Amino acid sequence: MSQADVIFKKMCEDILSHGTDNKGEAIRPHWDDGTPAYTLARFGVVNRYDLSEEFPALTFRKVAFKTCVDELLWIWQKQSANIHDLKGHIWDSWADESGSIGKAYGYQQAKKHFYTDVAEESLIKAFGGLVAANGHEYAGKASKDGRDGFMMTQLDKAIYDLKVTPFSRRIIVSMWNPTEQYEMHLAPCAYEMTFMVTRDEADDRLVLNGILNQRSNDLLAAGNWNVVQYSVLIYMLAHICNMKAGELVHVIGNAHIYDRHMDIVRELIQRPQYPAPKFSIIRDVKDFYDFTVDDLSLTDYEYGPQVKDIPVAI
Repeated sequence: MSQADVIFKKMCEDILSHGTDNKGEAIRPHWDDGTPAYTLARFGVVNRYDLSEEFPALTFRKVAFKTCVDELLWIWQKQSANIHDLKGHIWDSWADESGSIGKAYGYQQAKKHFYTDVAEESLIKAFGGLVAANGHEYAGKASKDGRDGFMMTQLDKAIYDLKVTPFSRRIIVSMWNPTEQYEMHLAPCAYEMTFMVTRDEADDRLVLNGILNQRSNDLLAAGNWNVVQYSVLIYMLAHICNMKAGELVHVIGNAHIYDRHMDIVRELIQRPQYPAPKFSIIRDVKDFYDFTVDDLSLTDYEYGPQVKDIPVAI
């Protein structure tokens, strides 16, 4: 059976038995009919997934893998905050008339920040050479603005560090920006990744591990969805950095089941469980921004029937 199923079932059973009920409290989420969307919740849930052993996709029901990865690429690769760049309709309820979800997720990924610990010769090592545009753009990843340092996105700086100083303790990508939160239509749920590189004692290869910090997780709608996405992210970054995928540690501040989801969850976790599917990267991609959904594959995936028409709290 899939370890993702085992972890998910245990987490749901714990919340259903011991979760804090916020019924009657002043809350933000509501159903589309205006009714408050109450939850049972647990604080500080931590789950570990060993990606070297198996890929953590639920088998109780099917994970829509390509749609899941498309959303990951929308945020991390396209660095977009507009639903017109997204194939699914996950974010429709939070988009304005132009399709924007405000200064959230991809908007924060696209912002460049000033770093003093980046060297030009190391940019060549990290990104395979310098390609100057107007004399200021370096490898398409970094730019100079007259100061003694480089402007880069958080993701490009993380890739740079993984290739140049992989044992750094500062390889973090965060989308939590308090100064612009009032301009976000929804504050980021999965908001930060912390990366750590270790060694495989068997062959001395470097291993990429990551911690996903998530302030809030709707377990039925997105519990395993986010696990699949950020497992794929670790695999992608490990691939371009010539490393192996290690552990994903998922830290959830508020793990909850909505009132209208409880019966669905009870039925779901009683279903048969199947072996974990196999994940693979089909094409030898060198640049993170060259990945496509079709480069990433799940095979030998056996699963139970889909759960349809899940009510979504907004």
